[in-house]
Amino acid sequence: MAGLAALAVVSAAGCGPAMTTAGEPVSASAELQGKWWTWAASEPEETNPVADEDGSVCDRNQPEDVWFLAGTFGGEVERACTVPEGRPIVFPLVNLFGSAQDCLALLRDAEGTALLDGMPVEPEVYAGESITVQGLEGNAITGEAGRFTTTGCGLWVRLPAPGPGQHILKFSGRSTGLSVGAEYRLTIEESSGAPSGKPSEEAAGQLPEESPGPGQAMLRPITDAAPVADEARLF
Repeated sequence: MAGLAALAVVSAAGCGPAMTTAGEPVSASAELQGKWWTWAASEPEETNPVADEDGSVCDRNQPEDVWFLAGTFGGEVERACTVPEGRPIVFPLVNLFGSAQDCLALLRDAEGTALLDGMPVEPEVYAGESITVQGLEGNAITGEAGRFTTTGCGLWVRLPAPGPGQHILKFSGRSTGLSVGAEYRLTIEESSGAPSGKPSEEAAGQLPEESPGPGQAMLRPITDAAPVADEARLF
């Protein structure tokens, strides 16, 4: 694990990342980043989705409401992955956690592209936000167990759930000397049947939309204060 006083994976001025306090709301994008980093920090290198050489571990520890994908620790990879029908797909083109200054450096020259079945997908820019990450002992991201609060940022893509069948997803990202790329051969597995009643946004394959500004959508608050991570982690 190396790179730029940082750690590679895929992959604001002020006095550094702020602590998350009890009752403080968390934006949808901040929660999404925290969930992705927690997912990435849940496995050692041999079974880590970022180090995955062929897609064989892409289903490990997936949350129920979205399906996460990853880039690499540097370089390019081709993977095959089977995804349940109805799952929105989320992944970073390039991303980082560290200080507010680290995020400024990342976003200053970050760029990336994503193509789903040959059609371009516009990434979203997530500037420095306070996020909470949970790592397991020996994981390939932080190397140790623990829950901490830090600043997360990057270029992210959120795809509504693709239809059943085969899809080709290609993406790449570059920033601060790191370059990553991945091609996924996705198989969207058709569900055997839908539950009765009105489907939720997630069941219908729709991502909750985040409105800009003070009225943006808020998810559940994080109720425990956690240590602040000072070391940058880049993916």
